Amino acid sequence: MKVEVVSKKLETAKVDAIVFFVSKEEKVLRENIRKIDEILGGLISTFKKSLKFTPEEGKFLVVPTGGKLKAGFVILTGLGESKKVDKDTFRRVSAYTVRKSKENKLSKIMMDINLTFEKLSPEDVASSVTEGAILGNYSFDKYLSKKEKEEVEVLEINLNLKDKTSVKEAVKVATILAEAQNFTRDLVNEPANVINTVEFAKIAEDLANKYGFEIKVYDEKQIEEMGMGAYLAVAKGSENPPRFIHITYRPRHPKGEYAIVGKGLMFDSGGLNIKTGDFMRWMKIDKSGACAVLGILKAIGELKPDVMVHGIVAAAENMPSGKAYRPDDILKAKNGKTIEIGNTDAEGRLTLADALCYASELKPDAIIDMATLTGACVVALGEFTAGVMGNNQRLINEILSISQNTGEWMWQLPFNDKLREQIKAPHADLYNVGTTRYGGAITAGLFLEDFVDPRIPWVHIDIAGPSHHTSGWYYHPKGATGIPVRTIVNFLLKRSR
Repeated sequence: MKVEVVSKKLETAKVDAIVFFVSKEEKVLRENIRKIDEILGGLISTFKKSLKFTPEEGKFLVVPTGGKLKAGFVILTGLGESKKVDKDTFRRVSAYTVRKSKENKLSKIMMDINLTFEKLSPEDVASSVTEGAILGNYSFDKYLSKKEKEEVEVLEINLNLKDKTSVKEAVKVATILAEAQNFTRDLVNEPANVINTVEFAKIAEDLANKYGFEIKVYDEKQIEEMGMGAYLAVAKGSENPPRFIHITYRPRHPKGEYAIVGKGLMFDSGGLNIKTGDFMRWMKIDKSGACAVLGILKAIGELKPDVMVHGIVAAAENMPSGKAYRPDDILKAKNGKTIEIGNTDAEGRLTLADALCYASELKPDAIIDMATLTGACVVALGEFTAGVMGNNQRLINEILSISQNTGEWMWQLPFNDKLREQIKAPHADLYNVGTTRYGGAITAGLFLEDFVDPRIPWVHIDIAGPSHHTSGWYYHPKGATGIPVRTIVNFLLKRSR
């Protein structure tokens, strides 16, 4: 989708539809809509009254112009109560409007944002409608023999400002962020027979070459030489060999250095503790954290912030075979800590353990990991909210604050010493699962903490719930969501200022 910021006369705008956002409190048509209504001979007022249109969020009034305007339709999109309108409201209604436009086969639309909200700047509104439109326009139809033809190709954002420089910059950044999230969605949606460990490493290399990043890809022999016994054990059950990926973005004068780690299970069968069919379905999404790392780096490559960024992925498959690791096995991680296996389906934390050790050795200013780690997090927070844990409350608060602004819902889960007792093992330093089923998301986070240098601020984001949805919600169509790409990129942009 091409997004442009313009200042045009609405009555002569050559688009398929002009979109006006209307709040619930607007009982009378505001001036710019009223002018169009007069040209249409009162059609908007007539339709509004006869169809009893109330501007609740997501409600539409579609009015054909009958050739009286250059635009074919006028669309009123409801915002709901004005006091509740925020940036995410505009993301949502923009996505809804794009879908409505696709239904009506409208390929070029104009969204008029000449409206005022006390807590929202023109930059806020313009960037939000851009993100919502691009994210809402997404579909994964690569393997359909009959593809969806209707798509909104051009979005014009109409704003009557003399100096639109800052608005255009906000739209540019929003476009990059949304396209990076859609890139992430594409990767997650690809099945494991298309993207395996070796193919994922090739995609990472292509990305690095495109943006001039440094990249190192380690094979199974090198992984063993680095002492990554936990990660290697998980990978041994698959015919597809592991690949450890380290991408580095290095600006000339970095204001900080950050490691972004993503869980990279290209597929998770559960291993010898094999999943049942219902729980094995959709396990291509177990690479969501790794795909988010590449999406974040794609945005970083285009935005070029003044921070050094390491993207780290321990790519593997968890499969049952004669080479697979077993319950009761004892493994040694990169930092020398030993792990007793209680369940082979708790494999992601084993791959992350060695990845976090590696990230810690880089001595960055902070480490953030993202992982579809536990079903327990979905039980605790539902399908739409990520769980946040870590060793530094200030960093946790910063991530949570940014997520509120990006609309990527997150909630903190608390560490405590009583739950820490559940991962103590009789014959090794740690169990890879808790001794009870309670607090499973937190015990997984506590396990990971043992592999992070305590001097380094670290946050773990469990995205098991919101990484994928079978029917979709808001500006997320069904399938992969690409969460938390926009939150982490915004964090890095903030640290570069």
